[in-house]
Amino acid sequence: MYSEWRSLHLVIQNDKGHTSVLHSYPDSVGREVANAVVRPLGQVLNAGGESSLKTDKEVKWTMEVVCYGLTLPLDGDTVKHCVDVYTDWIMALVLPKDSIPLPVINEPNLYVQSILKHLQNLFVPRKLARESTTMARETWEVLLLFLLQINDILLAAPTVPGGIAENLAEKLIGVLFEVWLLACSRCFPTPPYWKTAKEMVANWRHHSAVVEQWSKVICALTARLLRFTYGQSFPPFKIPDEDASLIPPEMDNECIGQTWFRFLHMLRYSPIPVDLSNPAIISSTPKFQEQFLNVSGMAQELNQYPCLKHLPQIFFRAMRGISCLVDAFLGNSFHLHYHKRITDASTGHASKVQHQPSSSSPLSSPNQTCSEPRPLPAPHRPKVNSILNLFGSWLFDAAFVHCKLHNGLNRDSSMTASFIQILLSYKSSIATQASVEFRRKGSQMSADTMASNPMFDAGEFSDNYEAGRAEACGTLCRIFCSKKTGEDILPAYLSRFYMLLIQGLQIADSICHPVLASIILNSPALFCCDLKGIDVLVPYFISALETILPDRELSKFKTYVNPTELRRASINILLSLLPLPHHFGIIKSEVVLEGKFSNDDSSSYDKPVTFLSLKLRLVNILIGALQTETDPNNTQMILGAMLNIVQDSALLEATGCQMETNGGENMVSKSHSRTNSGISTASGGSTEPTTPDSERPAQALLRDYALHTDTAAGLLIRSIHLVTQRLNAQWRQEMSISLAALELLSGLAKVKVGVDSSDRKRAISSVCSYIVYQCSRPAPLHSRDLHSMIVAAFQCLCAWLTEHPDMLDEKDCLKEVLEIVELGISGSKSRNSEQEIKYKGDKEPNPASMRVKDAAEATLTCIMQILGAFPSPSGPASPCSLVNETTLIKYSRLPSINKFSFRYFVLDNSVILAMLEQPLGNEQNDFFPSVTILIRGMSGRHAWAQQLCLLPRGAKANQKTFVPEPRPAPKNDVGLKYSVKHRPFPEEVDKIPFVKADLSIPDLHEIVTEELEEKHEKLRIGMDKQVLYEKSIDQQMEEDWRKKNFPDPVTECKPPSPAQEFQTARLFLSHFGFLSLEALKEPANSRLPPHLIALDSSLPGFFDDIGYLDLLPCRPFDTVFIFYMKAGQKTSQEILKNVESSRNVQPHFLEFLLSLGWSVDVGKHPGWTGHVSTSWSINSFCDDEGSEQDEIISSEDIGASLFNGQKKALYYADALTEIAFVVPSPVESLTDSLESNASDQESDTSMDLLPGILKQPALTLELFPNHTDNFSSSQRLSPTSRSKKLPQGRAVPPLGPETKVYVVWVERYDDIENFPLSDLVSETSTGVETTTNSSTSLRSATPEKEVAVIFIHPLNTGLFRVKVQGATGKFSMVIPLVDGMIVSRRALGFLVRQTVINICRRKRLESDSYNPPHVRRKQKIADIVNKYRNKQLEPEFYTSLFQEVGLNNCNP
Repeated sequence: MYSEWRSLHLVIQNDKGHTSVLHSYPDSVGREVANAVVRPLGQVLNAGGESSLKTDKEVKWTMEVVCYGLTLPLDGDTVKHCVDVYTDWIMALVLPKDSIPLPVINEPNLYVQSILKHLQNLFVPRKLARESTTMARETWEVLLLFLLQINDILLAAPTVPGGIAENLAEKLIGVLFEVWLLACSRCFPTPPYWKTAKEMVANWRHHSAVVEQWSKVICALTARLLRFTYGQSFPPFKIPDEDASLIPPEMDNECIGQTWFRFLHMLRYSPIPVDLSNPAIISSTPKFQEQFLNVSGMAQELNQYPCLKHLPQIFFRAMRGISCLVDAFLGNSFHLHYHKRITDASTGHASKVQHQPSSSSPLSSPNQTCSEPRPLPAPHRPKVNSILNLFGSWLFDAAFVHCKLHNGLNRDSSMTASFIQILLSYKSSIATQASVEFRRKGSQMSADTMASNPMFDAGEFSDNYEAGRAEACGTLCRIFCSKKTGEDILPAYLSRFYMLLIQGLQIADSICHPVLASIILNSPALFCCDLKGIDVLVPYFISALETILPDRELSKFKTYVNPTELRRASINILLSLLPLPHHFGIIKSEVVLEGKFSNDDSSSYDKPVTFLSLKLRLVNILIGALQTETDPNNTQMILGAMLNIVQDSALLEATGCQMETNGGENMVSKSHSRTNSGISTASGGSTEPTTPDSERPAQALLRDYALHTDTAAGLLIRSIHLVTQRLNAQWRQEMSISLAALELLSGLAKVKVGVDSSDRKRAISSVCSYIVYQCSRPAPLHSRDLHSMIVAAFQCLCAWLTEHPDMLDEKDCLKEVLEIVELGISGSKSRNSEQEIKYKGDKEPNPASMRVKDAAEATLTCIMQILGAFPSPSGPASPCSLVNETTLIKYSRLPSINKFSFRYFVLDNSVILAMLEQPLGNEQNDFFPSVTILIRGMSGRHAWAQQLCLLPRGAKANQKTFVPEPRPAPKNDVGLKYSVKHRPFPEEVDKIPFVKADLSIPDLHEIVTEELEEKHEKLRIGMDKQVLYEKSIDQQMEEDWRKKNFPDPVTECKPPSPAQEFQTARLFLSHFGFLSLEALKEPANSRLPPHLIALDSSLPGFFDDIGYLDLLPCRPFDTVFIFYMKAGQKTSQEILKNVESSRNVQPHFLEFLLSLGWSVDVGKHPGWTGHVSTSWSINSFCDDEGSEQDEIISSEDIGASLFNGQKKALYYADALTEIAFVVPSPVESLTDSLESNASDQESDTSMDLLPGILKQPALTLELFPNHTDNFSSSQRLSPTSRSKKLPQGRAVPPLGPETKVYVVWVERYDDIENFPLSDLVSETSTGVETTTNSSTSLRSATPEKEVAVIFIHPLNTGLFRVKVQGATGKFSMVIPLVDGMIVSRRALGFLVRQTVINICRRKRLESDSYNPPHVRRKQKIADIVNKYRNKQLEPEFYTSLFQEVGLNNCNP
């Protein structure tokens, strides 16, 4: 109404009308002038003479002197004469006299205005009392009575608008309190004066200045009191310097304490909150009674007094002052500037507090920014009972002002004693959890005990007191939330507090929005404090959350609070309520006084309900909150809670726990709802709004959520649908929410619940669509943060693929995933929206960034090499082969093999092949060509033993060479055999007649003589012998041929014998197509080497670089250091010693450890162990002595210190990451344990929980058949060595930023503030921080503020309270664990492990120096190629393939 008008606030502040010219001179000059001038004026006035001031100039000069005289000390007559002069001159307005100067009589208004401004100096603080040392007690007492009388005269009467009392009230009270404090330091007032002050102050309470000045003084005293009561370590209560100066510096501690206590009760003549809320009591003072009768004798209406209209605001200011005192004693650092808050909160309308803007809302307590974490109360704060003994009666009475306690009757402010009956009725029923019948009887109170005030109807002003009542409720909630671990609170306080909450959480017709908002705002940790019987309030809080969280606008709360803060507080409460249904199951929660605060007499709401039946309502709230939430931090908290409830449900169902049936009692419990609740679960779980107030947009969204969300599968499906829908709609441009949503989807992928493949495909498709959208955003929007979102999406995609590899069996899913990989690597898809196909070879690579390309390549590697192959037979500790050159040499049966027997080649500058051509001599077939290849690529090291297979696999084992089919045996008896006599000439020749020519040659016998006859005979005999000889030879040959086998081995054609020696490296390269002339040529216009090159292993340093490459991990690795902090501990050594014995820790701690990972032997472990000096080692062997020591250690009760990383550690790994969980212990713990066990064999060796589990087979490599049972570390570090050193000759590669997280188990929650983080940071080392040989130098140590710490506090209920510290960075908070969450015992290990993974992933996303593992390996391979490339010509290269390797290097 007055928004267009100018305020006079600044005019009043800047008005200098009360200053005099004499203020510019020294004090001595002004004092002398004033005394000399004012004394004659006072004498003339007392004598009744005529004024000597005749001109305007004389009057104004005199007024300058009188103005200064009013500021002089009160020990002389000067001030009195000044007051007398001005009092006489003011009468010029009414009755002019001769003693009044003539100019004043002529212009009375002008001069009276200046006089009134000058009179302000009468009430300024005096320096006389501080400087005077001669004032006697009697003088002090007279001075105090004088001030009390002046204040009572001016302030006791009803305030008249614009009157002098209204204008001077603040200074009157300020002067009184300041002088009173001076009197306390110089001459402490006697009890009668304190009592008089209390009685008179009670008559002035209708002035807001009384409460404001009292708040200033009591806060200033409290600041001094806390300083010497709790010491310098207690959080200081910071107040303005102006207020702190009110307390005299010379006031000692004893005086401070006495004064503080009396000032605290100065307003407590009667219950101040109740009185301020009842105008009838305020108006019952004598001064008010004098005004009850007007001049005509008629009684004046009470509500016509304007000052009574201000009582609601005064009531609120009083409660805000008390609230500041409570926060000061609690050590809450968010209430540092109390006065500013009170002033800001009081700038609204005097009686309509709800008209104040939300920025200065009185209910925004604690007042902090949306991203600022809520600080913890001071560890050394007083107990709850002590604070309630001081302020409890005020706060409880104020919290029940104008409340409808029973059957619609008002709890009137005059009945201060009536609540005792309520207290007695419910003290045992709530605090001690008595029977149902006793509670019901206790809740029934007679209406006769509550009589209303006959003088005044409090309902006329009831709405105006909501702000003060809300402040009281919020303060009480903060008090009870500050309960320490193990602290006992009186049942009387607990029962009264629970009654207050039950009344304040009403959402029926009697709903009070400011009170409801204040309770929610100040109760985020209410269910985390182990308050006895607090679970009885669960249904009421659920109904309140149903009113707040599904409401998108919160229009009815905007005028009181910041909606974002209200929703955050509601979400915090929801986080603490979610585990209760699963934890308590079918245990019934009694609904106390349900419906008793409304006019509804129905008893259907008085039936107890089981906790399990509340699960559906909580899930509805959670889903509705996610649908309506717009704040990033609040959304991330909801996402963390969603993974918590889904995983808890899955684990509960996996254990075989029986859920409630759908009949009988369950239907009753599901239909249970608070009166006029905004969300009702009746009618089979539908969510129908029951009142017009609950018709919100969220209701329509919640109608189908109640169905099938009571099972883990239903929750999982609902969560996937909801998150994926919003991820690609509202959240895709919000970085923090996107990262949290992707982390939630990654966590949901690991939930072991059977769901349909279509729902899993929905998650994968949603992530793919998210990547497409982000990559397609305009170039100006591309930034490192945007690319971090894309990288996180690829990591989420890998999580789903590795957890559900069968999804790629579906053609559509496989195609979509590979298209996304192609998009990430090349920057575009081959098939665009117009169905135009662009082949990969024709595209120019243009990825969004190199980080995106690296993430896409990692996804492709995951698809091609990990899916379906993890864990390998060697175990999850290493996705690579546990074989290298040294291992092959060690286990081969050929003594001639050495490290120079390997041929080294590089394919495409990214894969190093180490080929061993000699057979290993074991199960391989020595007659076939075989080659053993060590493949070192971007994804790791893999060993393949290959043979050239020439026979089918079904061939006989003894059939080693190819044998041709034998020829058939000859059969000589087959067919007819003819005997033919061969003739020299054919028979036809004998038939030809001779001619003369034929006869010209004579026959032999015609020319034979005797001599010739003899010769002829000899020739004939010789011929006969020759014929016989030849016949005998033919017969012999015939017989020999018959005796000979067939076929003849001499003449038979045989196949060549198989080759025994092969050049298998050449054969392998040729058969696989790597060996070609094109592969050996340098690529044109490129600096890359040829597709196939050879490496020279004889160069010095070659094998060192190969070992360096093997040390580069194939997966991200993280380290978690776990500590156990007993109650009251502060030093690091105390904390480290707790784990030396299982008797020093809680059994649940050991169970928690073993839920994080499985035990591994550091000496035999091929994965990450927590320190680079002992990690990724596969060629180390332990001796017998080390084994004996391990046996000795296992028999001694050394508790969780067994996992300190020296001998054993806890380990977890999946396909994408590996984590080492280390429990640090004192350096001497293992040594002392060994010595004591060796000297005393009869020591107690019983361990309650740990040894039984440790004696089980280890849960790493031993779960799978392998050949690495004898592997260990050849160089073990001494247990007494705190700083591990690298073995000689072992270089550590640059591993990027150090990612380590601390998990602290605290027995007492308040000890979190005392956790010595800085000391323990120096005690925990992973070795990563010392690897400075990177191209980008890393810091030597992780700063303390960058170390994420997860505190776990066990509650008496068996649940666990979580506080996350330091996990918020550039990308906001990390889920699933968020600060203030309550976690069940089942899900604790999973949620902690998942949070650690996400924290470390966030750190890697933030780091500028981090490269993914495959990128680091790729860079190292390129470096090896450049250093050891064998630059041969093509003929030389081919020649080397035909030569035996290692001829010149026979010695290893």
